[in-house]
Amino acid sequence: MNVTRSLLGWGAVAGPFYVIVSLAQALSRDGFELTRHQWSLLENGDLGWVQVANLFLTGVMLLAFSVGLRRALHGSAGGTWSPLLIGVFGLSLMVAGVFRADPALGFPPGTPPTGGAVSSHGVVHFAAAGVGFLAVAASCFVLARRFSGQDDRRLAAWSRATGAVFLAGFLCVASGAGSVAANLAFTGAVVLVFGWLAAVALHLYRMPTHLTAAQS
Repeated sequence: MNVTRSLLGWGAVAGPFYVIVSLAQALSRDGFELTRHQWSLLENGDLGWVQVANLFLTGVMLLAFSVGLRRALHGSAGGTWSPLLIGVFGLSLMVAGVFRADPALGFPPGTPPTGGAVSSHGVVHFAAAGVGFLAVAASCFVLARRFSGQDDRRLAAWSRATGAVFLAGFLCVASGAGSVAANLAFTGAVVLVFGWLAAVALHLYRMPTHLTAAQS
């Protein structure tokens, strides 16, 4: 079996896994509102361990993908920075899973509508998420440049658009937490960036000519 292709495959799994598990909880957890609450808040409450595990496992998958990406792109355009940036994103999700977000905006039930005390765990969670979000957005532009060089205009345009939309969504929610428009914009941006990661993983997985690393 080709180790590189196996590692790349985790990039296609990570996004759907995270989105499906998060959405299932968002639609079933008492008091959670998709229009108001960020998915990180699902780490709180009796079932918070589900989202903790979701973040951590998604991060592990992205780390595996970043290793596959490094093997696949070694010595070529984007081969240094894109694996590093996606690896940082994966690690940030793992840290965000270990350090839970603070309860806020009335979730879980019993939390004041305006939020609560800020804990050290909450600060680390926010910082890790911020670093990871900036890293994955940067990876979009790094890979867009690679795809442009290969004359793959569709994937290059998708990469640039994803990076721009994700940055805008992150800035929107960071400045307007609790706003319906800001929260929905950020949720859509998260789904978009994970869809992009899956598309990149499948693109490389299906193209053996890109795989320059040693095989098992």
